[in-house]
Amino acid sequence: MKVMKNGRLFLSLIVLMRILFGVGWLLAGVTKITEKSWFKDPGVFLKEYLLMSLENPSTPTFYKVFIENIALEYVTVLNYLIPIVQILLGIFLIAGLFTIPSILMCLLMHINFILSGNMNIMSLVLYTSAFSLLIFRSDVFHFSLDKYFNLDILLSFHRMKTEQRVSMPSNKKNLPINS
Repeated sequence: MKVMKNGRLFLSLIVLMRILFGVGWLLAGVTKITEKSWFKDPGVFLKEYLLMSLENPSTPTFYKVFIENIALEYVTVLNYLIPIVQILLGIFLIAGLFTIPSILMCLLMHINFILSGNMNIMSLVLYTSAFSLLIFRSDVFHFSLDKYFNLDILLSFHRMKTEQRVSMPSNKKNLPINS
């Protein structure tokens, strides 16, 4: 009985972590639109941020090349894309829809943020949360739309295939052992 209560508590904590992670991404996108005026003055805030990243000594050289040749070239597109993607990822994580792809996308976006020279406690918390959710990916599907629509099975295909292989009877004949 105690093990069952601990298991449910653990599942609840993983689901809570997924939802809070989603709320964080949702709020990040909303504040970019409302408080930082990414849509009112397209490209201004992001361009300044990218130019500051170029001057930051902790930004790796390969990422500076990416900023100069790609990010600054498409700053207007990124200006609209980043907040919208953050809002969508937040909604997906809260609802538990496309959970694993959403977590992977969050990780990709967060790695870009860290590479641009922004390493702080909050970055480490978000990064650790994303990896924790991936480590406990089978538990992240509880109370989710992925579970409701059986999308969790798509991500568990490899495990099911292995279980089938193990449970299949062998067609090999037993060879006599020479003694």
